[in-house]
Amino acid sequence: MHFGDWTVLLAAAAAAGWVDAVVGGGGLIILPTLLLVVPGITPQAALGTNKLAALAGTATAVATFARKVPMQWKVLLPGAVIAAITAACGAAAVSLIDRELFIPLVMVVLIGVAVFVTARPTIGLTMATHPPTRRKVILVVALAAGLIGLYDGLLGPGTGTFLIITFATLLGTEFVRAAAMAKVINCGSNVGALLFLGSTGHILWGLGAGMAVANVAGALVGSRMALAKGAGFVRVVLLVVVVVMVIRLGWQQFG
Repeated sequence: MHFGDWTVLLAAAAAAGWVDAVVGGGGLIILPTLLLVVPGITPQAALGTNKLAALAGTATAVATFARKVPMQWKVLLPGAVIAAITAACGAAAVSLIDRELFIPLVMVVLIGVAVFVTARPTIGLTMATHPPTRRKVILVVALAAGLIGLYDGLLGPGTGTFLIITFATLLGTEFVRAAAMAKVINCGSNVGALLFLGSTGHILWGLGAGMAVANVAGALVGSRMALAKGAGFVRVVLLVVVVVMVIRLGWQQFG
């Protein structure tokens, strides 16, 4: 690849790290860029290389959030393990799923998310007055990790966004804390998908390592901005990213 190609890929990785750290959805930046810039790359190799970069950025975001946001590690770490297992299963099942039929369903869900967040302007801006019971937190985290982790292995775009909305809606968690929780689960799903794709030879390690460095830089900036600017900032970015994801998936499906 030429110097210009590397510049484009590293810029895309940094932008994806920023978006992922705040609300998720960075895969919609990296994956199309890889397929466009890298000659002959397969969709599986693009997905695997993206997961390598994304894991580095997600782990960085977790470390950054954990310094400022209280984390329920005894609940989140088992959730990350569940997400890793289901994401690996999802990655293994990619060839069995008609992704062209799956994308419209994801678009409908994303549109529903945008409408829901717009219609309820207070969601995610403050913590719930009555915190959920520990049993409810465990149940929601486990189910979200299992189902959304499976989706991450199958398709991926919007995984962090779905996790944030789930935690904000079902647990009454404000957006910054929901983003911190989502990063832990997303870290697990990235590990699971990466292990499977790596074991089947679908990762360009040199390219992925370079993009991982740029992704880390973006994740550091994004997570610090989310902490500094608060839930209102995260809400606005979430809505923008959801709209962009719907447009991008629609173009991919019908363009």
